[in-house]
Amino acid sequence: MKVILLEDVRKVGKKNEIVDVADGYGQNFLIKNHKAVLATAGERRNLDRLKAQEAANQEVLKEEAEATAKRLETIVLKFNASVGKDGLSTSYVSTKQIVKELREKYDIRVDKRKIINPHPIAAFGKTEVEVELFKGVIGKITVELIAK
Repeated sequence: MKVILLEDVRKVGKKNEIVDVADGYGQNFLIKNHKAVLATAGERRNLDRLKAQEAANQEVLKEEAEATAKRLETIVLKFNASVGKDGLSTSYVSTKQIVKELREKYDIRVDKRKIINPHPIAAFGKTEVEVELFKGVIGKITVELIAK
């Protein structure tokens, strides 16, 4: 029996896939629990329409991410840090601080887990931080640590 999965089912398939399952499993578990529908011609057309809408949504999200990446290139985040006895910084800038500053000053929302190299910045001067905004779209943020 061919069914279209409405959600991810472990060891069967992912959402919106057409899979072939045993008749009893399909009727008594998948369809009964609203995890799948029978793969009729009408449901396949609905699936194709749904996939087209999802592709269009993904394209819009990618364009927004590219616009955000261009905007991030012009931004320089400045943080102050005190200088220790040996001339090195006594504090550092974390990814959480970077995300907070972007949200508060520029109204840009970035997930701190999407920062590619999430190590704290402790060196004085400018440092570029890369963030993955979407699959294949990477934005660069310039962070400047200033001695006070």
